[in-house]
Amino acid sequence: MSALQHSVEQFLYRKSELCDQQDWDAYIALFDEQSEFHLPQWESEHVYTTDPKRSMSLIYYSNRSGLEDRVFRLRTGKSAASNPMPRTLHMISNVRIAEREGGELEVRVNWNTLYHRQAISEQFFGRCTYHLQPVGDSWKITRKHVVLLNDTINSVLDFYHL
Repeated sequence: MSALQHSVEQFLYRKSELCDQQDWDAYIALFDEQSEFHLPQWESEHVYTTDPKRSMSLIYYSNRSGLEDRVFRLRTGKSAASNPMPRTLHMISNVRIAEREGGELEVRVNWNTLYHRQAISEQFFGRCTYHLQPVGDSWKITRKHVVLLNDTINSVLDFYHL
């Protein structure tokens, strides 16, 4: 395994761990301030939306402040959809890396999140594409694009499901 592959995988495993631990400050710190977070909606059985400014999205934050706002609302305890907070377990596989301009990487992964809240267990799964910018000896997420393959679900969807 190359050092680059190992570094990227460890970064993504750490991101998952921070989300599962609900360590929101450390989790958010992994995202660049201008980071885009996009979860498109499906237009048909095999086609999803591609432009979040012209089409519906299940989640779209044009920069990190959207994610920060959502975490703020979670911390107030007044988000009925997230109170109590669920227990989650994020798993990542099939990490594929391609180089982009300026030293940035495009990283594609398959993912599965197990979710448990109030005696109900579910799972979410799909594919994700990250754009990662090197920062020191680690990375910052400059874009997270998630394709949720099982989009007919029994709960409200939030960033921590993905």
